Amino acid sequence: MLNFRDGPFRRPHPAFWRIVLGLNLLYFMILSFLYWTDKSSARELIRYFDPSLGVPLPEKSYAENCEFTPHNVWQGIDIFCLAHSLGWFAKAVVLRDHWFCWILSVGFEVMEYSLQHHLPNFAECWWDHWILDVLICNWGGLWLGMKTCEWLRVSPFSWRGLRPVVVSENLTTSRRRAAKYAAQQFTPHDWTEFRWEGTKRFRNYISTVALLTVFLLSELNVFYLKSLLWLAPEHPIVIIRLAAMFLWALPAVREYYDYATYTKRVKRMGSHAWLSMATVILELLIVIKWSKGEFEESVMPIKVKIFWSITLILLIVYPAIKFGLPALKQHQHHSSSKKSSRTH
Repeated sequence: MLNFRDGPFRRPHPAFWRIVLGLNLLYFMILSFLYWTDKSSARELIRYFDPSLGVPLPEKSYAENCEFTPHNVWQGIDIFCLAHSLGWFAKAVVLRDHWFCWILSVGFEVMEYSLQHHLPNFAECWWDHWILDVLICNWGGLWLGMKTCEWLRVSPFSWRGLRPVVVSENLTTSRRRAAKYAAQQFTPHDWTEFRWEGTKRFRNYISTVALLTVFLLSELNVFYLKSLLWLAPEHPIVIIRLAAMFLWALPAVREYYDYATYTKRVKRMGSHAWLSMATVILELLIVIKWSKGEFEESVMPIKVKIFWSITLILLIVYPAIKFGLPALKQHQHHSSSKKSSRTH
């Protein structure tokens, strides 16, 4: 870790974020080992950490009794609703952009529709998808996360070390000041508001779509991995992985945003961004490898294939019209201007 470069954050201390990067690298090395391990051996391996593992989990579907009644909706509320809200609070703090988080929220629900033939727990009632998940849990966590971002952005905190507290006659006031200054050391030195502006330039469009893809893959990876390794959603391994991903994403997204936005000043992505993306890709490769023999009987519905075919076409056609045609017209105009100047 001594050879690591400092990340984009200075608080609580640059050494802390070096440790975070080191933990990410350690996890990447573990994934590299697991990639060359077959699925059965991996299941046996994790039993050394928890002997209760290695047993197939019951397949649970949430798409039963989907009549939209207050009783059914109340029955659908469980501890995972709180987990949804906490997860989207974390994503809002990481991404710091309202519309980006909304696209990601809706996109994940669409992915659940598309992949419920693989994972039965993706099958939910329509009101569970769009009311409980998107409008209540996700929106609640997203709203609280964005409010936290706004509060951090406007707070005039100084992070250059503890200020000396002048001892006054009022000992209570002095203690309050000391406590306030101490608490300020755990808030950001500065806070950058992310403006992804995915339709402003072609570079912004590509970087935004790429980040959305990486986040969706990261979300899907955890569901597939816990299904393939027979891990319950509440198992500590799953929770630790989610918490670690949050810590790794904080500096990674900041470095990625700086690279995508400040093209003249930032010439390359930082180590956090590169390693986080490599981690998600390696997880995906493990999922693809271990999925052989698991989902052969599950056939993707034709309507899902049609939907994603249309989506892929739109993702290609939109930038071609938005950025390609104006660039082509500008090039033709520039060429015609050169020809006319030569003629005269």
